[in-house]
Amino acid sequence: MPAYLVAVDVGTRSARAGVFDASGAMLARAVVPLALADGPGTRAEYASDQIWAAVCSAVQAAVAGSGVAPAEIAGLGFDATCSLVLRDRTGAPLDLGGGRDTIAWYDHRAEAEAKTCTETRHRLIDHLGGTMSPEMQTPKLMWLKAQRPDLWSRLGHARDLADDLTARATGAAAASACALAAKWPYLPDHGGWQRDFLAAVGLEDLLDRAGLPDSAAAVDRPIGTLTPRAATELGLPPGLPVAAGLIDAYAGALGTVGLHPAATTGECLTLIAGTSNCIMAITPRPLFARGLWGPSRDTVLPGFWTSEGGQSAAGAALEYVLDLWPATGLAARPDHATVLALIAEALTTQGPGFGAGLDVLPDFNGNRSPLSDAAARGVVSGLSLDRSTEGLAALYWRTAVALALGVRQIVEHLQAAGSRADSLAIAGGLARPPLLQQLFADVTGLRVLRSEAEDVVLLGTAIAAATAAAGLHNDLPGAARAMARLAKVIEPDPARRATYDRDYRVMLRMQEHRAELAALRG
Repeated sequence: MPAYLVAVDVGTRSARAGVFDASGAMLARAVVPLALADGPGTRAEYASDQIWAAVCSAVQAAVAGSGVAPAEIAGLGFDATCSLVLRDRTGAPLDLGGGRDTIAWYDHRAEAEAKTCTETRHRLIDHLGGTMSPEMQTPKLMWLKAQRPDLWSRLGHARDLADDLTARATGAAAASACALAAKWPYLPDHGGWQRDFLAAVGLEDLLDRAGLPDSAAAVDRPIGTLTPRAATELGLPPGLPVAAGLIDAYAGALGTVGLHPAATTGECLTLIAGTSNCIMAITPRPLFARGLWGPSRDTVLPGFWTSEGGQSAAGAALEYVLDLWPATGLAARPDHATVLALIAEALTTQGPGFGAGLDVLPDFNGNRSPLSDAAARGVVSGLSLDRSTEGLAALYWRTAVALALGVRQIVEHLQAAGSRADSLAIAGGLARPPLLQQLFADVTGLRVLRSEAEDVVLLGTAIAAATAAAGLHNDLPGAARAMARLAKVIEPDPARRATYDRDYRVMLRMQEHRAELAALRG
């Protein structure tokens, strides 16, 4: 009997589900929006029950659209953003307000607590690029204990979103090696939980209070099987093997491992370009570099290390440009495809210098890598009173160039730490337009590898599900090789290098000037 797989990806604003065959071909995909509440002070929250309802709807729709009978499905996998789900001791949502119990991954309410973590100078901080980010789970939990003691006293469970999804599916209160080693004070090569660090920041009771397991669940093993209740809600058969949860960017890295010439034996470099950008380096040895999260072991492939660089606003920065621009001559707000078409036309006549004079630092939600400055903000230099559609296209293009320059800066930090990768696999919504694929190749100077997969993050989660399912693939490296296929290699155009080198020098100088202004303001 043919065996199929269901993969679930919970992103920032939607839950997506896909049905795959054992070769990695996606037969159907469904998307259901999430109810995200953005609040003041860079706060953002969800209700985990609504997330689960969206997941169930997406899975049911994807299975129905695939034509696959539920009985033919052999495995299930989940990935999600590293949002933090909070439940009380009875298992009910720990209400942060408005029925919401989940702090979004990009929420920065815990900046002061993150600074306190950094000041410990614990060895954990060396695995976080030298600075604790407010996007990690420890500072968020410190904030909860200090600012909402009423909730802290009732806390019974705290989980990464992917682990919450696998717990709902299987009833197993496990935490995956991917989530723990990447986002929690857990170092597999130093005994696991860093209890001395937790004590230093006032969270010595965290493991017991938050219902956290003593050890991590391996990413290459099933975490459990689908309970009858979850099976009914998802429309899948009970007893279905469920893979350990993955953070979404890590699932994307797994989905591209098989594209690299040295896959599973050498180094893999992947850009997951979406609402934010994540640059994932998978290496056989640890790479330590300022401003890069990691190295974390066993988070994508067992025995390998992962380092993560990121831009907190990527697609979100381009969306912001479209929302702000008061362009004339347009009946409605333009979409990305319309603006990209305008840019493509301008580039044919003006070359890579289109929009010259406009320079952007796209750090609208802080600079995650390599500056580790959550307080950094965006800068646009060279604005005029131009409200034309060409003016909109120029600002959009120069923001995209700035994002690519930021990726180059992160790659250079990886190279300085010892990375030898000469190609960059690219995935995510921001990576779909060919114009932007070529831009990333030209700016970084790396060959860009594009997958045949429509959704590489879902593919990575399907690869994990295939490893959990009995009889499909023996291990993650084997599944990654069998299920990922290279569609195209995009070579950098050396004729554009001088223009982007000049832009890069400007960006570095702008970063220096921004720091000088911040110092003057105190």
